[in-house]
Amino acid sequence: MDPAHVVLLHTAMGLYAALLISRGERLRPALLLQVKTVLDGLDGQLARATGRTTETGRYLDTEMDLVVDLALNVAISGAAGVPATLLQSLILTVDYLWEREFREARGEVFRDPPAQAGDNPQVLAALKRVYALYFTPQERALQTLFTRRLARLTGGAPTPADRVAYTPRVSNVVTANLGLATQLLWLGACVLAGRPRLYTRSLPVQALLLAGVQLWREDQVRRQPSSRG
Repeated sequence: MDPAHVVLLHTAMGLYAALLISRGERLRPALLLQVKTVLDGLDGQLARATGRTTETGRYLDTEMDLVVDLALNVAISGAAGVPATLLQSLILTVDYLWEREFREARGEVFRDPPAQAGDNPQVLAALKRVYALYFTPQERALQTLFTRRLARLTGGAPTPADRVAYTPRVSNVVTANLGLATQLLWLGACVLAGRPRLYTRSLPVQALLLAGVQLWREDQVRRQPSSRG
């Protein structure tokens, strides 16, 4: 099976789950969300295992997840689901950025280049445009914040040791447990319990948790023995 077809399949499942939630159903959407989670992890594994990773596939997967997230949040909270989706996206973007920082600070490759070329140029251009409009501003704003906070702590010239101290593995464990798979697991539990709004109400709490972890990351740099003369 083509990995892109898996993306479209789990997208359809997520959208159908959103429709069922809007109708007040509990069991079927809760189960669909867990199947969607499994397939969402499978598409990337399938692409890597078969050497069929593409630039188009990466953008498609990210953007289809956004479509499903928006549909789910709107199904739960109506118009309030739009800002909830933005907050959810920011939480997931922190996960992405902190993992990238972690690997770069240790000289590791964050993501291998796509194994296949030959993307449809029109489709790829359209997906890149959507990403640039929605995701790129979030990434730039958050990365600027994190970079400036580190520069302020180190006088503007962080050392490699400072960067390692600023990216402890614990922070990645926290963000990984706030990733999309966990989000959908928690949402499914809330839907099954008949209290789906508990999910959207938890998003500000998650954001506060990340703010606390950011302060802890900064404290790790302060504890770092200074090599500055």
